[in-house]
Amino acid sequence: MNREQLNIVIIGHVDHGKSTLIGRLLADTGSLPEGKLEAIKAYCERNAKVFEYAFLLDALKEEQSQGITIDAARCFFKTEKRDYLIIDAPGHFEFIKNMVTGASRANAAIIVIDAKEGVKENTKRHGYLLSILGLENVCVAVNKMDLVHYDESVFLSIVEEYRKFLFSVGIEKVDFIPVSAKNGDNITKKSENLLWYSGKTILEKIERLEVKDKNREMPFRFFVHDVYKFTSGNDERRIIAGTIDYGEINKDDSIIFYPSKKKTSIESIEFFPQNLEKAYAGQSVGLIIKDKFYYVSSGELIVKENEEAPHLSRRFLANIFWMEVAPLILNKPYQARIGTQKVNLRITDVEKVIDATDPQNIIRKDKLERYDIGVCIVEATRPVVFDISTKLKRTSRFVLVDNFHISGCGIILEKLEDKLTSFEEAIKEREKLWEKGFVSKEERESFYKHKGKFILVTGSEIQLISEVAKRLEKELFILDKHSYFLSLASLSVGLDRDLNFREDFDRSEEIRRLGEVAHIITDAGIIFISYIPDLKSYELELLELLNTPHEIFVVGIDSSEKKNFYNVQYNENEECEKIVKNIIEDLVKREIIEYYI
Repeated sequence: MNREQLNIVIIGHVDHGKSTLIGRLLADTGSLPEGKLEAIKAYCERNAKVFEYAFLLDALKEEQSQGITIDAARCFFKTEKRDYLIIDAPGHFEFIKNMVTGASRANAAIIVIDAKEGVKENTKRHGYLLSILGLENVCVAVNKMDLVHYDESVFLSIVEEYRKFLFSVGIEKVDFIPVSAKNGDNITKKSENLLWYSGKTILEKIERLEVKDKNREMPFRFFVHDVYKFTSGNDERRIIAGTIDYGEINKDDSIIFYPSKKKTSIESIEFFPQNLEKAYAGQSVGLIIKDKFYYVSSGELIVKENEEAPHLSRRFLANIFWMEVAPLILNKPYQARIGTQKVNLRITDVEKVIDATDPQNIIRKDKLERYDIGVCIVEATRPVVFDISTKLKRTSRFVLVDNFHISGCGIILEKLEDKLTSFEEAIKEREKLWEKGFVSKEERESFYKHKGKFILVTGSEIQLISEVAKRLEKELFILDKHSYFLSLASLSVGLDRDLNFREDFDRSEEIRRLGEVAHIITDAGIIFISYIPDLKSYELELLELLNTPHEIFVVGIDSSEKKNFYNVQYNENEECEKIVKNIIEDLVKREIIEYYI
């Protein structure tokens, strides 16, 4: 029989006693490995250190030396009722993104407040973030009551202040418990020092939490993580792997993929050690569909055909919490992860910035500074699939990535009208204002004996795809075709980098520049050739927009399964000369070049 597990995140301002509370809870429930407590006490005695229960958790050397928790450490204990996973989230201001990660995995939260220091700015910020993440089971441990001589008035003052704040951010049902983690007051047993308090202890509170898993009752949601194909032993299976966020799935159920809207049904549910007839929320499984020739890519969302559909749009309204030192800038391209979707997006407007320490204080700004929480209009370069936070929180969450770092997180509040995005409007305006010469596209094609085209070579072997792109330019030149090669790297060694004008110069900026250059060269009727290692679909989308109205011819040099955006694909084990010859033959077949001798 599977025992119930409850995940609890412990959060609070730095040095308010989170780790001490957890250590005490583990010790007083007999959950420590045999001899662990005695060993830590002996270590402290040998090194002339005062023993603290926090030492039971602070195992990392860096944590011990700095005296702060820098990661979301996990520990387990159990009672007769159920199993518990305790997540010790960092309280230090600089590690707030780790706190968000820890809290996002929890069913309940305990906020720790130092009775002597009182409610701090970070205490309020943590409460607001819990509200954004949708945690409903929250209690507050007013710790270090021994430092204020167990004074009831101090406790009641903190309760009044913080309850009012939590109510303002939508957290209404909260228990406040006076404790001294150091002395064990009200952790697992009622305290003789706090006789004026008649409520529950920490252990009693968490034991009485009833967290019904409603996720199985929700509409089915399954983001595709990856697709695995087996080739040995004539095994033709293509297993779609991922974790079920919501709902249940049965063998033979009819499903729809979003955003592609392909329809099929489930042939089998793969799960070690044996296949399942049914799978449900929380399980990581492999799905085999009946239409085996469908191309399925990472990032698609699978839903059941007869259930509520997700939203599909390029525009939405979101709460965004920004965590990077450099501010979030309007209309700057960012990458985002919504489930397993990878998309390009821009924040086009900050409707308001909410003061996390005073939610009634609304601020108008044109960017988000570090630790700002903003209500923002977001635009993606292609339709993305999502739910809204009031319905299904897990599939409404996203993270923002800037220069390979997670820089912000958000939750989608509502779908907006899917009109032309600001980026498309800019492209449309560019084409409208583009001043043409007296030579027409048709005249160029007739004279050059080929069409203008952007040929993009991609694959995992950088040296190979680079050589193919350069040889292709040479062979087309020999055939009297107007061809020009330019690498992505060449775009990052100009004046901007040399003079340090752009410190945030990265691959996304290189791709943007490549798209702009490709548009000009292709418009001139030239065959423009470049290569990008491991091209991502969202990167191609940006290039296609920038290259409007011209199309891109994508050459994949890859021995694995063909990606849906490849126009042609060649095996990376073939000789470079043969690949180039085949590319030219394909260009002739597709009437991109007029003839080939």
